[in-house]
Amino acid sequence: MIQPITASGIDAFLDYITTECGLSPNTTLAYRRDLVKFGRFLGDELLLLPERVTASRIVDFLMAEKQAGMAVSSISRNLVAIKMFFRFLVLEQRLGEDVTATLESPRLWNVLPIFLDRVQVEQLLAAPNERGRLGLRDRAILAVMYATGTRASEVVNLKVGDVNFEYQYLRCFGKGSKERMVPLAPRDLAVVRLYLDQERPRLARGRMTQYVFLTKSGNCLTRESVWRIVKKYAAQVGLAARVSPHTLRHSFATHLLSGGADLRSVQEMLGHVNIATTQIYTHVDKDRLKAVHKQFHPRA
Repeated sequence: MIQPITASGIDAFLDYITTECGLSPNTTLAYRRDLVKFGRFLGDELLLLPERVTASRIVDFLMAEKQAGMAVSSISRNLVAIKMFFRFLVLEQRLGEDVTATLESPRLWNVLPIFLDRVQVEQLLAAPNERGRLGLRDRAILAVMYATGTRASEVVNLKVGDVNFEYQYLRCFGKGSKERMVPLAPRDLAVVRLYLDQERPRLARGRMTQYVFLTKSGNCLTRESVWRIVKKYAAQVGLAARVSPHTLRHSFATHLLSGGADLRSVQEMLGHVNIATTQIYTHVDKDRLKAVHKQFHPRA
């Protein structure tokens, strides 16, 4: 007999992707949010027999997310969470057929990433007041994110030993706990050093902690805190409301490519598994495309 999908069934799925699939805690939390939102969209259907959920209803949910202004990457992750959930139900024999098998990721909805030009980046990085409360910390966070293209989750998990001042690089752990090394320029290292020497000891309050960036109470920052920090200073200098920590990552990649960096190197620094993910940045810099066209097209 097919069992109903309940909250405990979702918890069992989350345990499965954590222990068996090795997904990170951040991904597991994101999938939980996605499934809860999907359940709300379906009403009571998700809490009844899983065979009542159809492929068309899943598509309706994805389209509703698109119309609500959800980013394509988030919509794609929603679909991945749903597909993995239904595969789990089939694996557990709670469902006889996987209705998501024919659904494809909404790649055609993809849009170019938002990025800042170099003047805007400099304005943002200069926004924190070093003499103000947490000013050194915030300036160091912004400098590291733009200098290395790190994600918000990677920044909050940085440990003091991950910053190598002698060889001028940063060690971070991306999705799937994959380690990578990213160069860090002397001017950015100087900002981090100033924070570590002057402000971090006050935040740590004598407690031993490995994390680089701390809250005013001495705890490790959260991803949400980094989002608030970036948005705070973006608003302060009059940048678009859609600026986020990932905007600095997009700017990092775009500026490297526009400066002549090769795609493989940028892929490695971003920690992308698939180079196709990195290639989107080649379509962002219009001036670079015009220069390439002018140089190589016979009628340019």
